[in-house]
Amino acid sequence: MKIAGLITEYNPFHNGHLYHINETRRVTGADAVIVVMSGDYIQRGVPAIMPKRLRAEMALKCGVSAVFELPVCYATGSAEYFALGAVSLLDRLGVVDSICFGSECGDLSSLQKLADILYEEPGSYRDFLKEHLKNGVSFPAARQKAVAHYTGRDRLSSLLNDPNNILAIEYLKALRRLNSSIKPYTIRRQGAGYHDSTLNPEYSSASAIRSLLAHSGSSLRTDHTGGTFEDHSFSGILATLEDQVPTCCLELLKDYHRVLYPVYSNDFSLILKYKLMNKYPKNLVRYQDVSEELANRICSRLDHFFNYQQFCELLKTRDITQTRINRALLHIMLGIKKEHVQEYIENGYHFYARLLGIRKDSEKLLSLISAKSSLPLLVRLSESSDLTGPGANMLRNDLLASNLFMSVVTNKFKTAFRNEYRQGLLKI
Repeated sequence: MKIAGLITEYNPFHNGHLYHINETRRVTGADAVIVVMSGDYIQRGVPAIMPKRLRAEMALKCGVSAVFELPVCYATGSAEYFALGAVSLLDRLGVVDSICFGSECGDLSSLQKLADILYEEPGSYRDFLKEHLKNGVSFPAARQKAVAHYTGRDRLSSLLNDPNNILAIEYLKALRRLNSSIKPYTIRRQGAGYHDSTLNPEYSSASAIRSLLAHSGSSLRTDHTGGTFEDHSFSGILATLEDQVPTCCLELLKDYHRVLYPVYSNDFSLILKYKLMNKYPKNLVRYQDVSEELANRICSRLDHFFNYQQFCELLKTRDITQTRINRALLHIMLGIKKEHVQEYIENGYHFYARLLGIRKDSEKLLSLISAKSSLPLLVRLSESSDLTGPGANMLRNDLLASNLFMSVVTNKFKTAFRNEYRQGLLKI
């Protein structure tokens, strides 16, 4: 049985994701596709627009065999941590033969060359990087300039402009670091770019779809994402989305609108402010992605906090990217500390594989994973009593993050609270 792995967010699921699944089956010859998906918070440092189980249900209905949750410390990490966490989970399942990821260039050879340079960090490359960082350039820009100087190839370094290329490179670095036997494949991203906020005829970005959902005319709207859509009814939005998302997903969007979604950063404003008001710079630097400079900046500007998104923008400087600030604040809010993440990495990255959902026709796959995985398969939380030390701490952090998300959903939409311990396995 050939099994392919995908690393996803599905925020929300759309036609481009369905294309990715189908192309993965075609290029890898896989009999089954396993997904590692971010939970309720995503890699750019914000909450997902809808709960993880709703997104997992969309994936399962569109042909994915099983969905595993990526622990929140990796799901909200930098591209490097995100990739290491996801690839190591696929690797330790013991059944995944291949991994297929999207990229803007679709050129695995070029991506591999960049991955090798960034993994090995030759001396002259490091010298170029240090030189550019000294000049006050942000790390992503300094890295791209250093690669251009080292290789003498602007075209190769320009691949670092695109977010999916960057993630692809990190996946390749992770495979090498783990000495994994998983074979990589890449497919060219179709349609709109990652950050495009306008709809394309067929393959629009998740950003554009989220932007459209933010313009439903609802009194519950708490975010303006910069799209160019007119404010109109939700029925009009659904009609617009008919060509953008699979029919089964459209039904779920209809059924759970203003019941489980949409959720935005600003819905967490008071929670974040409360957390920040209880901290001093010396405390803040313990959290992942928080530097001493950023910690001081957070505390000195706290009196100007009006909402989550506004405060993120207030903290931005030339040297600190918006995404880095997003992640730092999210890590403070969720209690994700540097020392804990380092402990997880030093002890093998993972301590369990938490299954969110599975297709009913994939029961044999579950048996195979149970037999081959080097991690305990966590289907019900009642099975987690054997976890100790860093494993118990990782799960506790995951549960707190999810329960916090559902608390916000409950408060915003006045729906019943769904505690993680009472959430069952999805079977489609």
